[in-house]
Amino acid sequence: MSTRAKVTLAASLAFSSFIIWAVHYQQSREREDMFQGVIRDDARRSEKMRQREEEFRESSHKRSMYEQVQNVVSSD
Repeated sequence: MSTRAKVTLAASLAFSSFIIWAVHYQQSREREDMFQGVIRDDARRSEKMRQREEEFRESSHKRSMYEQVQNVVSSD
């Protein structure tokens, strides 16, 4: 095998190895980014639930205050 062929083989092996490493690195980064998205979605969902619970408590409090002030007749 000539020196030129050996250099070409070595260069192609190095280039192929670099491409394989780069693809795996990109996949791991994308996987981590997707996982962070799930964490952000969970935090957003928890915050929304907390806000809804707070609004429900406030609404219940207002209703009890209005019922004390106004005469409420049951429709049963």
